[in-house]
Amino acid sequence: MIVAFIGIGVMGLSMARNLMKNGHELRVYTRTASKAQPLVDEGASQFDNIRDCVQGAQAVITIVGYPKDVEEVYLGKGGILDSAEPGALVIDMTTTSPVLWQRIARMARERGLRPLDAPVSGGDVGARDAKLAIMAGGHQEDFEAARPLFECMGKTIILEGGDGAGQHTKMANQIAIAGAIAGVAEAVRYGEAAGLDLTRMLDTISTGAAGSFQMNNNGRKMVSGDMAPGFFIKHFIKDLGIAREEGKQRGLKLPFLKKALGLYKELEEAGKGELGTQALIERYRD
Repeated sequence: MIVAFIGIGVMGLSMARNLMKNGHELRVYTRTASKAQPLVDEGASQFDNIRDCVQGAQAVITIVGYPKDVEEVYLGKGGILDSAEPGALVIDMTTTSPVLWQRIARMARERGLRPLDAPVSGGDVGARDAKLAIMAGGHQEDFEAARPLFECMGKTIILEGGDGAGQHTKMANQIAIAGAIAGVAEAVRYGEAAGLDLTRMLDTISTGAAGSFQMNNNGRKMVSGDMAPGFFIKHFIKDLGIAREEGKQRGLKLPFLKKALGLYKELEEAGKGELGTQALIERYRD
């Protein structure tokens, strides 16, 4: 397909690259043009505005930062809904507000477009290795049309339900991750205080019931002191904030979500929002 890809960040770069590796023609737009240069060097076409990027594309994929960015690229003047060709798939892979996406999806269909929300999980490693979990919402026929694209980027690809269902699934995912990271951080901090060889400890407990993706990846980064972002704290705060608001609207009490959000906000206030989520360990070392 001819694919317009908007948003070239930690995740987007690898996802877009994997589309090209599988033979899709890539057109890219990103606000910081230099971020797209590696893709241009590999054969992508770069544009300096959304309108030109999406015109003629059979699919438009977005993965940007915040709900306000999603709203801007889809609904702004010269944005995707104004500019994409009728019949095109418009696929938002950002983690954003389910309510916002439902509104965008309704407007997209009124313009003859085929919307899907399809947030992902797996971090920079999953994006690089094309092993992301892709959780989609939308119409079955549009999901099937998009499947060849998803298969270039992910391993677990599931239609969760109608518009916004992918986003709600991602909220559940982020809530679970928040607990998993905190559990690993507390285990590492305990091991430090007990004088254990932390690598040996992780080698041992990761093979039993405590084992998890977070332990095998972020736990080892905590031990080695690698706080580079596979996923930014600032973006995790955004995700957990959306999850908390959605929970409130449903009358849910989610006490650990509230606690985790508070801990990460403290890190951001300390100037650490650009670090990876594994930097939660620093909160336990204060």
